[in-house]
Amino acid sequence: MNRTTLSLIAGATALAAVTGVAALTAPGPEAAEQPTGSAATLPVERTGLLCPQPSTSDLAETTYTSFTPVTEGADDKGTAVLRSAAQQSVPDEDASADEEGGTDGEDASADEESEKDGKGSATDDQGGKPVLQLKEPGTPVTAEAEGADAPALVGTADGRFASGWTAQQTTEVAAGTGRGLQGVACSAADTQFWFPGASTDDSRTDYIHLTNPDDSAAVVDIELYGKDGELETTVGEGITVKPRSSEPVLLSTLTAEKQTDVTVHVVVRSGRVGAAVQALDDETGGDWLPASADPSGSLVLPGIPKDATAVRLVAFTPGDADVDLKVRLAAPSGLITPAGNETLHLKGGMTAGFDLGDLTRGEAGSLVLTAPDSSVPVVAAVRVLRGEEGGQESAFIPAARPVETRATALDNTAKGTTLSVTAPEGDAEIKVTASAGTKGGTPQTKTYSIKSGTTQDIEAPVPAGLKGSYALTVETRTGGPVYASRTLASTEGGVPFFTVQPLPDDRGMVAVPDASEDLSVLQR
Repeated sequence: MNRTTLSLIAGATALAAVTGVAALTAPGPEAAEQPTGSAATLPVERTGLLCPQPSTSDLAETTYTSFTPVTEGADDKGTAVLRSAAQQSVPDEDASADEEGGTDGEDASADEESEKDGKGSATDDQGGKPVLQLKEPGTPVTAEAEGADAPALVGTADGRFASGWTAQQTTEVAAGTGRGLQGVACSAADTQFWFPGASTDDSRTDYIHLTNPDDSAAVVDIELYGKDGELETTVGEGITVKPRSSEPVLLSTLTAEKQTDVTVHVVVRSGRVGAAVQALDDETGGDWLPASADPSGSLVLPGIPKDATAVRLVAFTPGDADVDLKVRLAAPSGLITPAGNETLHLKGGMTAGFDLGDLTRGEAGSLVLTAPDSSVPVVAAVRVLRGEEGGQESAFIPAARPVETRATALDNTAKGTTLSVTAPEGDAEIKVTASAGTKGGTPQTKTYSIKSGTTQDIEAPVPAGLKGSYALTVETRTGGPVYASRTLASTEGGVPFFTVQPLPDDRGMVAVPDASEDLSVLQR
């Protein structure tokens, strides 16, 4: 018997076996006629967040906050832990934890003590202990750190804490370069980021913070684009970020060119990182510049403070094609075109900056940028100043992603918190929930209607009997798309300290398709 005959017999035997199994497991004829159900939307089961090192100033005072909203359908077990980046590989004490996330022995006593006032200490990471660990969904927890030793944090959440898990760090620097209020929402690791609005000017000290959560090194390229195109860099390629570490890179050390407006493009060759730009100015304070939404022909920059004294737009298109951006302001009364800034011309591959002055003129506003036919992708951010010359503070608002389902802002207080919401394309209804406070308080919920083309600074709910800070969760009920940002503000020494964070969707829900058997694949 030759090989060909043996192969034919073997093939026939295998086909018979497959057919036999199919016959034994096939559903009845009526099953084929039943339509497959639609995808179910379920809570995610695991998520990760990265927080950059807050400050290098000895005068810095930092508050870390962690929170997970109550999510219907979530698991009844789980943990949410943030640790110093250098400690995040240490085995969790949670192996001996109970369902509520508590620990045994001395650690349990420490947890109970911090739970009384809703605060921990960022020095708790010694020996691998968590800097922050949630106890219950719906109640935020905080930890505090002082000086330049506050660590970058890496964390994971699973089970009932994973869906919508959010973390924030807020830092106040009393004096020096970058003095003011600096806030940033901790973000997920990725492989590409765009930061229009950075600078290598002599008056600025801008760092790109790269945080690697993994056990292997990440390799990163940093590209800089100025007014005439890509800047020549000396050490911007092949930067190695060690495992479980955060690396701040001073932008002015990457190039000899001094430019007011620079777009930073971070590309990860291997691994993944979290990235954020810390932009510090000698005269006008500083803040964090989060990554812009992905390049697009339609962008929304939500929540420019109504008392902004100066607004500077920085935009960049990655391609070779030029574009004339249409500029509109979504004000409380609707979409308007700023006089003298109806369109802005961008050259392909070149960063452009435009001074828009006191754009909002005492009213809430959001910028809406559109390319003709949305054909040319763009990234953008605005730098906002509040206060008068000699006593100004700055913050940044990048192009934001919409709140498709839900988003959360942390570290809110009864005074000094502004929630700004815009619906540029259609009427929308949103639900806003104020969580319990870190030290006590009862959650409150309100519903708001946002008219098409408008921006509203809404009077957000405050927990009854609030003690400490609280979380604000925004949910899109109908219509939209909806974009939102949150501003924290205070006055120190006559200077209006403030920070603005856009609220991207928390991606806490995922569509899981309903599948059924289809034996027709055996006939293909």
